Amino acid sequence: MKISFALLFVLPIFLSAQNNRLKLWYKQPAEFFEESLVLGNGKQGATVFGGTVSDKIYLNDLTLWSGEPVNANMNPEAYKNLPDVREALKNRNYQLANELIKKIQGKFSESYSPLGTLFIDYGISTVKKYYRELDIEQAVAKVNYESNGYGVSREYLFSNPAKIFAIHVKTEKTGGLNFTIRLASLLQHTIKSKNKILEINGVAPVHADPHYVSDKLSAIKYAENRGTRFTSKVAIKSAEGIISQTDTSLSLAGGTDATIYVTIATSFNGPEKDPFKEGLNEDKIATDQLAHATKSSWNDLKLQHIKDYQHYFKRVLLELNNLQVANFNDDLSTDERLIRYATGVPDPYLEMLYFQFGRYLLISSSRTKAVPANLQGLWNPYIQPPWSSNYTMNINAEENYWLAENTNLSEMHEPFLGFLKPLSKTGAITAKTFYNLPGWAAHHNSDIWAMSNPVGDFGKGSPNWANWPMGGTWSSTHLWEHFLFTQDKTFLRNYAYPIMKGAATFCLAWLVPDSLGHLITSPSTSPENSFKMPNGYVGSTSFGGTADLAMIRELFLDIIAAEKVLHQDAHFVSTVQSALNKLYPYQIGKKGNLQEWYFDWEDADPKHRHQSHLYGLYPGTHISLSETPLIAAAAKRTLEIKGDETTGWSKGWRINLWARLKDGDHAYKMYRELLKYVVPDGLRTNYSGGGGTYPNLLDAHPPFQIDGNFGGSAAVAEMLVQSDAHHIELLPAVPSEWKSGYVKGLKARGNYEIEMCWLNGKVTELSIHSPISKRVNVLYNGKMQTVAVAR
Repeated sequence: MKISFALLFVLPIFLSAQNNRLKLWYKQPAEFFEESLVLGNGKQGATVFGGTVSDKIYLNDLTLWSGEPVNANMNPEAYKNLPDVREALKNRNYQLANELIKKIQGKFSESYSPLGTLFIDYGISTVKKYYRELDIEQAVAKVNYESNGYGVSREYLFSNPAKIFAIHVKTEKTGGLNFTIRLASLLQHTIKSKNKILEINGVAPVHADPHYVSDKLSAIKYAENRGTRFTSKVAIKSAEGIISQTDTSLSLAGGTDATIYVTIATSFNGPEKDPFKEGLNEDKIATDQLAHATKSSWNDLKLQHIKDYQHYFKRVLLELNNLQVANFNDDLSTDERLIRYATGVPDPYLEMLYFQFGRYLLISSSRTKAVPANLQGLWNPYIQPPWSSNYTMNINAEENYWLAENTNLSEMHEPFLGFLKPLSKTGAITAKTFYNLPGWAAHHNSDIWAMSNPVGDFGKGSPNWANWPMGGTWSSTHLWEHFLFTQDKTFLRNYAYPIMKGAATFCLAWLVPDSLGHLITSPSTSPENSFKMPNGYVGSTSFGGTADLAMIRELFLDIIAAEKVLHQDAHFVSTVQSALNKLYPYQIGKKGNLQEWYFDWEDADPKHRHQSHLYGLYPGTHISLSETPLIAAAAKRTLEIKGDETTGWSKGWRINLWARLKDGDHAYKMYRELLKYVVPDGLRTNYSGGGGTYPNLLDAHPPFQIDGNFGGSAAVAEMLVQSDAHHIELLPAVPSEWKSGYVKGLKARGNYEIEMCWLNGKVTELSIHSPISKRVNVLYNGKMQTVAVAR
C-alpha cells in the first residue's frame, strides 16, 4: 500500500455511505414487469410484483430454453457460394453480392423460455402504508403494509447456497395469516399437489420462432419425448396455522408466521446432450433441494444468503459528493426520484444506486457454469421474448460483461468465458461448412446450444445482421481481458489461448488482399448498419469494413501479447504479426469522421445506434488519445455526427466511448440521459418510447434489455479508473458534477485494486493493492509516477 494524503474533508463522505442503504423502493405494488423487483441466485430468478390481493411472481431458470443440441452442419454446401460473393464484390456489384450472401445463412437461434408464474392469493384489497423495496446491499426484497389495523410484512430472497427461492410472511395479528398458492405456466405443463408439496412439471418447446418471424401459435413447436424438462416445487413451513391442499393449490389458514420455499430445476445437461434423453433428473434435484432448504429456518437461510452475496457485492463502495449538498431526500421513492432527476435536479444517490444496481444484476444473473446472462439477464415472462432473449453477439452479449472485471466481479465473467468453449466447437463446423476455412467463427446470434451459424432462416434474413462473422473474434478478446485483470497464467495457457488461437486462425484465413495489397475482409458487413453510395444505392454487403478490421486488430494484438507471457507459439504469432502489419489502415473521411466503410460512403442513417467501427477505442484498447491521436479525434467526430440520442445499450456504449476520450462531462451528460424515466406499458415490443430507464431501474432499450444497465455501470468505473497492461490512470474522465468522492475496490489491469478519494478532480488519498508486490506506473493529478505496490 502506497501514497496517502489524509485530509479531514474525507470523513463525512465516508460516514454518509454508512447511513444510506442502497435500495429501490415504491409506495405501490407493481402493475407491469418494468415496475417489479427482480431477484436471482445467478441461475434462477424471481420477478416480484408485491400485490396484496394476489402477489404475482414470475419464475425463470437460465437453462430453460426451447430447442435441443444444434446441428452445426445444417448447411453443408453453403461455402460453395463464397467465391461468387467475393467475385461480385471484386466487380463492385454490391447489389448482387447482397443477394448471393443470403445463400450463406442457416437457422435462427432458439428462445429463452419462461418457467412459470407463482401466485400467492392473500385477498386483501384495502391496505394502508404500503411499502415495497429491494435492498441491493443484501439482495432481499420486502413488502410491508397495514390491513385491518395490523401490520403485515413479507421478505423475499433467492439463495445461491441453498438453491432456493424463499418468502417469509408474518402478521402482527395472531392467526391472521391466510393465503393460497397457485402455479401456472405458458409452457406445456401439469400441476399437482401431494404430501403438502405443490409442484409444476413441464417441458420447453423443441422450437420457438423469434417473435419478429411469427407470432402465431404455430411458431411454438412441441414434440413427444423431446425438449428440456422443468419442475418447480413449493412447500410451506409455519409454526401456527393449518396447511391444506387441493389438486392444484396449497393453502395456509390461521397462521402468524410462515416461510414459503420454492425450488426450481431443469434437465439441461450441457449444450451437446439431448435434454430429454440425456438430461439431468430435474425432479430429484428439486426434491433434494427442497428437503435440504426446509431444514433451515428463515433466519438461517437469510444469513447464509446475505453472507454469500455480500462476498461479491461489498468489494466495491462508491460515494459521490456529500448527499446533503445534493439535497438527498429519503422520502422520494425510486420512481419519483427518476422523474425528478429528469428535470435536471442533481442526485448522486441515484447515480451511485444505478451503478451498484448493475453489479447487483450481474451477481444475480451470472453464476452458472458456461451459461451466460442473456439479453434480459435471466428475467423473462414471454414465451417469445424480444429478440428471443438470446445471446446477441454483435454487441449485447459482450456488453453484459464489460463491468465484470473493472467492478471486481471477475467470477461473474466466467459463465461467458466458459460458454466460448462449446461455441468454438460448433464454430469450427460453421467455419468449415459455411466458408471452408480453418479455426472457428460465430455470428450475430447464439443460444444455450452454442449455435454459431449465420442466422436468417436459410436466405430470408437481411445480410446487415444475419451474415456478420465476427462474433467469435469479438468474444475471444474477453479471454485476454480476464487474464489482464486476474494475471491467471494457468487460465491463459490451458483455456484462453487455444480458443483465442482458433478465432485468430479463422481471421487469418478470412482475410484477403485488396487491390493495393492490404489485407481486408470480404464479404464484410457492419452490424445492423447500411451504407449509401454516391449513385444512391443503399446496401450492407461490401468489403474491408472498419468494424471487422478493428476486432481482428484487437485479437491479433492480444495473441501477440499472450505470446510474451507464454513463450510457446512463436511461429503462429509471427504469422499473426505479419498479417497485422498488412491490415488495411483506418481511414478518416471527408467530414473528419472515422470511416465505417472501405470507401468514404455515407451512412444510410447517420444517427444509427450501432458504432461498431469505434470498437478499437472501446471496448478495444488500440485507439487512444495518447497513442493514436488522429484516429481518436476521428472517432470523436463520428460520435458528434451520430449525436447523443440513442437506445439504452447504445447509450451505455457511447458513455464508455466518451470516457475513453477523457471527456467526463459529455460522458456524464449521457449517463444522465441513460437514466431518463420511461413510463412502462406492459407491451412486449414497444420501441417508440426511446431509450432510458424503467421505474425498477431496468434498462429501456426499449423494451427491456439488461445490457444498458451493464454498460452504464461499466462506464462509471471507466470514468474513474482506466488502465492498460502498462499503466493506470486515475480520474481520467471524472465529470465536474462529481466534485468530491470516494471509491474502493475498482480493479485495474494487472490485478490492482484501487481505493481513492478525490476533490475537484484531484486525487487526495490513494491506496493500491495487489496480491503480489510489484511496481506500476500511475497517472494522477497530471503526473505519471512509478509506485511500489505491496500486498
